[in-house]
Amino acid sequence: MGKSRKNKPFFPSVMITDIGAEGKAIARVNDIVVFTTHVIPGDIVDLQVIKKRKNYYEARVTNLVKPSSDRIDAFCEHFGKCGGCKWQYLPYKKQLFYKQKQVLDQLTRIGHLDLPEISPILGSKKDKFYRNKLEFSFSNKRWLSDEEIKSGKENISEKDVLGFHVPLWFDKVIDINKCWLQPEPSNSIRNFIKEYALEHELEFFDIREHKGFLRNLIIRTSSTGENMMILSFFKEDKGKRESLLESIVQKFPELNSVLYVINQKANDTLADQDIKTYKGTDYIFEEMEGLKFKIGPKSFYQTNSDQAYELYKVARNFAGLTGKETVYDLYTGTGTIANFVAGKAKNVIGIEYIPEAIENAKENSELNNIKNTIFFAGDMKDIFNSSFIKENGHPDVVITDPPRAGMHEDVVNTLLKVAPERIVYISCNPATQARDLGLMATYYKIIKIQPVDMFPHTHHVENVVLLDKI
Repeated sequence: MGKSRKNKPFFPSVMITDIGAEGKAIARVNDIVVFTTHVIPGDIVDLQVIKKRKNYYEARVTNLVKPSSDRIDAFCEHFGKCGGCKWQYLPYKKQLFYKQKQVLDQLTRIGHLDLPEISPILGSKKDKFYRNKLEFSFSNKRWLSDEEIKSGKENISEKDVLGFHVPLWFDKVIDINKCWLQPEPSNSIRNFIKEYALEHELEFFDIREHKGFLRNLIIRTSSTGENMMILSFFKEDKGKRESLLESIVQKFPELNSVLYVINQKANDTLADQDIKTYKGTDYIFEEMEGLKFKIGPKSFYQTNSDQAYELYKVARNFAGLTGKETVYDLYTGTGTIANFVAGKAKNVIGIEYIPEAIENAKENSELNNIKNTIFFAGDMKDIFNSSFIKENGHPDVVITDPPRAGMHEDVVNTLLKVAPERIVYISCNPATQARDLGLMATYYKIIKIQPVDMFPHTHHVENVVLLDKI
């Protein structure tokens, strides 16, 4: 062990032994746990500690001494810079191994739960071009690599970019040439818009100064082959805006929905914005088992369409529906799960915080001629209570799919009072799922556990748990 100039330890030739929570690589030096990134188990590396904590260190890799026998080449030219796919060095089968391990570790270490055997994780058939939605940012502050800065050859004139925000840099954007996450016409649309903007000297957004013309680009594709584009401008310039939009329409006739918005807020979110239609419809369709789901510019839909189907099949199977059950779908979003299971249930009641999402859910029921769903908008901890149950019927089965933060303790307590026969808990964060399951352990037994991989080349994993009342 050596010392750096700032009196923080330097560890030469350390072997990476594991991958932990949030996808961080783990090494152990003198019984101290050291977390780092961009390496995989089996790699031998030099580590420079950057943060000393009470029980662990955080370090950066200064040199790859010897690569792991598992290490493969990254397939994306932007890997290591954009931060989107941090596990490209790891073969996909190994990614699935560590995701499954993460689920087991979180449920046992955080929840201290009595677990059945965890079913093998359902991997994604596609590990490239699997996303149906991406958002890109325009910026006049191109991120410069260390190599460019050190060489002194950085081309400052090439400052305007269209791509992804660099991790930990809110005002720096990396220019993206080809992204492997979303199928065509995604890359072609993005590159065409950037080239048009440069050729016509359109202003790219300055996030620090809060000025410019072009702000954001969202592209949605669907399993039905339909495509949507939403272009966000910071200010209105009708002539420039219409010329750009018309050029896009002419170049990409496969776009079913061409939308735009003038967003002058401090943040990029569009939930409260007036999105206008330039050409086509203001929606596209997704399809699942013959059911159609209308996707608008603000709609939430699982971003991996193929794996969403696998996930929902697991949830429906766990629910064990016979056609006689009253099902509550908590955090229903646009009602995708509620509508998906409705054909096997007596009736389904969906609850969601966002009113617009509930309107989408109702619309999707009508679209598919589903008559046995009912949806309510409101804060879950406020709306899901005894009087609500009394008015809408006692649930035989509850399906809950909360955000990353998990369920509010009041919601857990209401669930325990209501005491449905079965609970199907879908989670995108096994850590908060483990916490919630721990709160229910006295009253419910875990019967089945099924991890599902929605996001290849990232550490993220979905997990579905079936609970039966004790």
